[in-house]
Amino acid sequence: MKLYLGIDVGAVTTKFAALDESDSLVASLYLPTGGEPVAAVQHGLKQLHRQIPPDAEISGVAATGSARYLAGAVVGADLVKNEITCQAVAAIHSVPDVQTVIEIGGQDSKIIIIRDGMVADFGLNTVCAAGTGSFLDHQAARLKMSIEEFSRRALLGTDSVRISGRCTVFAESDMVHKQQTGHRVDDIIYGLCRALASNYLSDIASGKDIRPPLVFQGGVAFNAGMVRAFREELDIEVIVPPRHEVMGAVGAALLVHERAPSGPGRFKGFGVSDVDYRTSSFICHACPGSCEIVRIMEDGRFVAAWGGRCDMWEQDTVK
Repeated sequence: MKLYLGIDVGAVTTKFAALDESDSLVASLYLPTGGEPVAAVQHGLKQLHRQIPPDAEISGVAATGSARYLAGAVVGADLVKNEITCQAVAAIHSVPDVQTVIEIGGQDSKIIIIRDGMVADFGLNTVCAAGTGSFLDHQAARLKMSIEEFSRRALLGTDSVRISGRCTVFAESDMVHKQQTGHRVDDIIYGLCRALASNYLSDIASGKDIRPPLVFQGGVAFNAGMVRAFREELDIEVIVPPRHEVMGAVGAALLVHERAPSGPGRFKGFGVSDVDYRTSSFICHACPGSCEIVRIMEDGRFVAAWGGRCDMWEQDTVK
């Protein structure tokens, strides 16, 4: 059995998706990155190896996400692709006539406008945490409830409580104030979801031509309160596809299948789970730009470097 592996390494979670030759999902993983992307990739590969059939052969690997270059160097990726492309490809595969994609992860948010099966426009936010999964997790913890209970109770709330969602600091202060003035917690939770959806639409999605079918992807799509909030804000149906949390990895796997090498791929094998990888950085003085370059070493041997304004360092030395 030939499999195509996509790896999406984000700031908060690391996702894996293995597709067969008919592009059916054979195995997937959704793991915390924990601030250690290399360790997360190695741990994920070890778990994935136990999920796939013993006779499976990895014929192509693609990496995406904020740590895509790092992940690509660790596993020996055949393809390294940006998140916008991977999310769009996965959405089209799941809902062929999709025209709008909302993707919200742990620390960033995106909107992708698709026309005739192609990305026509996009917007993203990687600076402010307002509206992302990490903020929702923090508020659930502050209220001493799981994110699952937070999601369930958001469906019980009404739209009577207005929360300032423009900033995480203001939103939290506003929630505390509403609690102290006696508002129901369920109403406050849903008020926050509604505020974050409104903030997303007025900021990241500002000026975008949002049309149905609309697909909601990323880990925050687990939150039923956010799904409800987007439906009410937009007054259109919001589609949450199966395995929405690993769609970036699915898109990466679809792309590497489409472009799979005719010969053996570059995948280093599942044994990389036990390799000692170290990362460090240095300043490149080849030009006045003085770029900070990140490099990765494998058992004391230089593997790859990247991070400059030019492509001088962005080439894998292990062929």
